[in-house]
Amino acid sequence: MTTPLPDHFDKPVHIAVIGGTGLGKLDGYTPVAALDVSTPWGKPSAPIMILEHGGIPVAFLARHGLYHQLAPHEIPVRANIAALRSLGVRTIIAFSAVGSLREEIKPMDFVVPDQIIDRTKGIRPFTFFEGGVVGHVGFADPFDAGLASVVQKCAAAMQGEGVVLHRGGTVICMEGPQFSTRAESNMYRAWGGSVINMSALPEAKLAREAELAYQMICMATDYDCWHTTEDVDVAMVLKYMDANSKNAKHLVGAVLDELCHQDKSDMVLAKHWEGSAQGAVKFMTKPAGRDPEAMKRVEFLFPGFWDN
Repeated sequence: MTTPLPDHFDKPVHIAVIGGTGLGKLDGYTPVAALDVSTPWGKPSAPIMILEHGGIPVAFLARHGLYHQLAPHEIPVRANIAALRSLGVRTIIAFSAVGSLREEIKPMDFVVPDQIIDRTKGIRPFTFFEGGVVGHVGFADPFDAGLASVVQKCAAAMQGEGVVLHRGGTVICMEGPQFSTRAESNMYRAWGGSVINMSALPEAKLAREAELAYQMICMATDYDCWHTTEDVDVAMVLKYMDANSKNAKHLVGAVLDELCHQDKSDMVLAKHWEGSAQGAVKFMTKPAGRDPEAMKRVEFLFPGFWDN
């Protein structure tokens, strides 16, 4: 009989992985706790697993739930990001299966994007700052350049294992859960899109509001429907995920190894984002207009926020 994992963990956890389609768990790490975290925005998609590697704790969260039961628009993204932040997380590596919009990005290639175009439809909650507390946070560069460099370095070391990585590019984040029409797919190509998925937003926006360093690693599983080959469907996505799952897990593992070596560095602790959201909130809504419940929610993200 398996002994249940502890439901608490007393040390801060600086690094997290959000796993998407094809990355439901991390191999090679020792599970030490399974945390059922509550936030003002509800509970995360799944219990947060705390894993240890070389004495460094890493948090793992399954974006779509333990059984992939949450559609992209159903993911409790605010709870996911807030829960990770409350554990001490300051760096997030997010994994996502994507469709390729470029001939040169072949199925099973990896992409480290640096831009996003938002094609969601406004039905997903996308900010922590509302209901009586307003904050306008910069989002010109939605991913973290330092983390992208780490991923690129790790991928370069794995070229002999068949890992092909494209640095830079634009993610089109669509609403889903249906795939694109052919007309939409060709429009996104004309816009300069590199890959397309359904989960980059609002995840990246909320990570920025929470002052976290965030980088998505994308793995192409198809050419979307613009290509002359067979149209994309779930069977195609899963076929390529299964075929390349070893490389996906090795790449994410190599990135974590590098980040764990730098666990207390300014990059991993996201010192370069510190104060970026908090300053935006404090300068916007004047004290007389602040709603007490909204203030409590901000306090959950940034303990002691209103004391300064």
